[in-house]
Amino acid sequence: MHLQPALLLLLSALTTASNLPSPQHIFSNPPSDTPTRRIPSVHESAVQARRILHLETLGTLSTIFPSAHSAEHRPSDVSGAPIGLMDYFGDCEPRTGKGNPTILAISIATSFKNVAAGSNITLSLRWHPPSHRPVSAAALPRFSLVGYLEELSAAEVQDQRVVACFVKYHPDAVAWLPGNRIHESKWVRLVVQEVYWIGGFGDRAYIGWIPLDEWQSVTEHEIDDIRLPGENTHSWGA
Repeated sequence: MHLQPALLLLLSALTTASNLPSPQHIFSNPPSDTPTRRIPSVHESAVQARRILHLETLGTLSTIFPSAHSAEHRPSDVSGAPIGLMDYFGDCEPRTGKGNPTILAISIATSFKNVAAGSNITLSLRWHPPSHRPVSAAALPRFSLVGYLEELSAAEVQDQRVVACFVKYHPDAVAWLPGNRIHESKWVRLVVQEVYWIGGFGDRAYIGWIPLDEWQSVTEHEIDDIRLPGENTHSWGA
């Protein structure tokens, strides 16, 4: 990405005034030989991401409109276009497992209709700190999970106590649990295949892909022990 000279000057002024990173390190990590504060490792970043997955409850599901004709009177020029929509999720699988978020899929919802028509899907999350201390949103972690949806079996729903877990995250979702009289719904997991992470500004946070084995190897103890920016102690880059 190339920034215009005027924007570079503005960013340089803001850097001096408010301790923001230098312009060239906003969107990427500095070279390894550049003196800077310690940047969290890939595994440490995976731990942060797994804690965000555990604490947050809302994300953005991104899918692509199919090119086939639809009965919903969709504009013809959106075929093949991406759309991102808010949806509920819960960290309802064993935390020593693979880190696949649980989703209550409503069949009539656009995201799930697009998936049924063959679309890829991603879930994007960002950290919302509980602290009211002013902070740049660009300095806070966010990431996207790339994968596919897989329906949970009745045994998995029961053994993992999915209903109780999900309703704890989303009490209002009790109105559209599977078997409700309003909409057809089912329990699915987003099977994570790739993780793209932006930990904040590039001079103090890792930006890049988190390998799947790092994502899946995070332990429950690590998730409980780490603190994110705005969460008291043990946070990186706060």
